[in-house]
Amino acid sequence: MTHIVNEVRSGTYYDSVVLMQLQKSILALKGVLDVGVMMGTEANRDVLEQSGLLTEDSKYAAAEDLIIAIKAESAEKGKDALDSVDMIMSQRQSSQTSQDFRPRSLITAVRSLPDARWVLISVPGRYAVDVALEALDLGKNVFLYSDNVSLDDEILIKKSSLEKGLLVMGPDCGTAVINGVGFGFANVTKIGPVGVVAASGTGLQALIVSLDGLGSGVSHAFGTGGRDLKDKVGGITSKQALSLLAGDNDTQVIVLTSKPLASEVAIDLIRFINTLNKPVVVNFLGFVPLVTRIGNVFFAKTLHEASDLAVKLSSNLDSITMNTPVSNKEFAPSQRYVRCLFSGGTLAYETLLVLNTFAEGVYSNIAINSDYKLHDASVSKEHTVIDMGEDEYTLGRLHPMMDYDLRLRRLRQESEDEETAVILLDVVLGHGSHPNPSAELAPMISDVKSAALSEGRYLEIVVLVIGTENDPQELSVQIESLRRAGAHVETCTDKAASYVGNIIMGLSPYLINIKSLEGSDIDQVTQVSSIINVGLEYFHESLIQQGVQSTHVDWQPPAQGNEKLMDILAKMKS
Repeated sequence: MTHIVNEVRSGTYYDSVVLMQLQKSILALKGVLDVGVMMGTEANRDVLEQSGLLTEDSKYAAAEDLIIAIKAESAEKGKDALDSVDMIMSQRQSSQTSQDFRPRSLITAVRSLPDARWVLISVPGRYAVDVALEALDLGKNVFLYSDNVSLDDEILIKKSSLEKGLLVMGPDCGTAVINGVGFGFANVTKIGPVGVVAASGTGLQALIVSLDGLGSGVSHAFGTGGRDLKDKVGGITSKQALSLLAGDNDTQVIVLTSKPLASEVAIDLIRFINTLNKPVVVNFLGFVPLVTRIGNVFFAKTLHEASDLAVKLSSNLDSITMNTPVSNKEFAPSQRYVRCLFSGGTLAYETLLVLNTFAEGVYSNIAINSDYKLHDASVSKEHTVIDMGEDEYTLGRLHPMMDYDLRLRRLRQESEDEETAVILLDVVLGHGSHPNPSAELAPMISDVKSAALSEGRYLEIVVLVIGTENDPQELSVQIESLRRAGAHVETCTDKAASYVGNIIMGLSPYLINIKSLEGSDIDQVTQVSSIINVGLEYFHESLIQQGVQSTHVDWQPPAQGNEKLMDILAKMKS
């Protein structure tokens, strides 16, 4: 008959890898049928109970206690297994040869390895915040593998690193590669010209492996933790890492990838990237813009497509025109917005979607997001796209592709608004459309541009012309007439919208609030010849295998994990 035995060791802490190895060693003993070796958290106790391994006494174990639960063929076999635990642990300790002296505190480790620029932290989440803040106070960058850190604590840690000019990767950051040295889970890849920033651990690994397979390599690959691009966090680590790679001479092209994120966050990052001086391939899973490029941002739909594009860009740097946003020097300070007046509904929708990649929120009478639905389509608000082919404009009158009267009136109205910088219109040629639209539009364009100029404003008029040379209106004739009037003419919707979008970006300069990591700071982040490890010993051993001088801290929870004593110690320390 089987027998369940438990032993609770109060205030005994081992990292999860050690516990896993201990569990496997016990399970290999003769007469042992099942084993659970876990810290006594509520979740772990539930797992043991569901597995039929928890005895009554162990139900009251504290989170800082170690539970050893064994299912054996008999009570004697169970007792023998428990008696073997200390021997197994002593054999494991005697086999360790990588480090003779093990400091018990982080500050002692820093004194023994003062040149270390990084501290790898993988202690349980409820202790990780204090360890990370201590590392930052000691002037060290932090790779924070620990999970179960609250969002508020993540913000606290990252704001602290920002103020100190240091970098925090994580929490819940599983992967990074700096100067060829892998942190956490990392593949062995070639060093090369592509830098990587990833709010996704396996995404980072997939990228660097793909780059290696394509014959290229990685300069540095920074993980950020999956929540870095949450709106509340604001991409602190992502922006720091992007800034760092932009100033790194060994990095020619940067790749940024993320799990699905809010469009507002994506737009903010795109604007930030356009303040940098290098091409950046962006792969935001689930965020697929209608354009392939905005300034120095190149969009990719998949991870492999991102790595492939990065390799091609790094091989043809001289041929890349950075296509920076249009300068705002010609516009008055009040001019900030674009007003789009369309006769074609689909053209209006496509423009709306493209502009939403450049700007946070575009108002419209055909808004996709109800938050940006115009309550009164006769009055524009900030960036606005109007479909004048909607029923509200065609009731009792001809469609605007035939009758330009309403659009001409609205064109003048928008041109007199001191906040208007750009007006975009479409002209659709062909049978049934206005026989000669430029004959009406061109004089009005010339007139409103001159009127704005007389008031100290520069007004950009962009016209999207859809048609062919064989249309009755003749495409080239219409384009020439519109250009003579001072209009910028495009024949593709995405190009017209992108042109306007770049002007929007130029009119709203991005206010950089990220402390730049340049010059000597690059060296202090990318110096990885010596590293301090706190938590999983497995990571320490991995660093040693990579030729890194690593010091492993023999960390234990403060006050043996007793919450009340920890609070008292914290108050005494403060």
